[in-house]
Amino acid sequence: MKCPKCEVELQTGRIDSVVVDECPQCNGAWFDGGELREAKDQTDPDLNWMDFELWMHQDRFKVAQKERDCPECGVGMVAVDYDDTRVEIDHCVLCEGVWLDGGEFQKIIDSLTEELLTKDLPGYIRESLKEAVEILTGPERLLSEWRDFRTVLRMLQYRVLTGNLALAKALADIQKGSPFK
Repeated sequence: MKCPKCEVELQTGRIDSVVVDECPQCNGAWFDGGELREAKDQTDPDLNWMDFELWMHQDRFKVAQKERDCPECGVGMVAVDYDDTRVEIDHCVLCEGVWLDGGEFQKIIDSLTEELLTKDLPGYIRESLKEAVEILTGPERLLSEWRDFRTVLRMLQYRVLTGNLALAKALADIQKGSPFK
């Protein structure tokens, strides 16, 4: 398989345990269908509930035809400029693969981390409710949806406790066994 950007042979690489095809020249990476999500989840488990689905939020992305051909099946890819990530994802609509130029995977992780850290309390409450519903109706396996729900609840707990230090101290004192220190 050849790099869609510089036409050199791709080499096998890894992002955690996810095997991807990488370009030794431009450091771009080819993700087969589903591998981008898996790599994101393994890179930072706190992001596992934050779905980076290309076609989920139509109001958050722009699509344009791309001059690059898919390294897997050879058809022309589309460029997806997704929200505030500062990343243009090259996507093959036929095989569902994704090409990221060098450094773009980290930009996606950084953008999701920023969203995680800046989400307000009502946002976490909405996400908790959404994840609770997805336990029964979501597209992933039950165990995966349960993990997503637990993670968003933990993030909600952090948001509540960082917003109310007196409550955090009281809870810590209770856990130590002396609530009246």
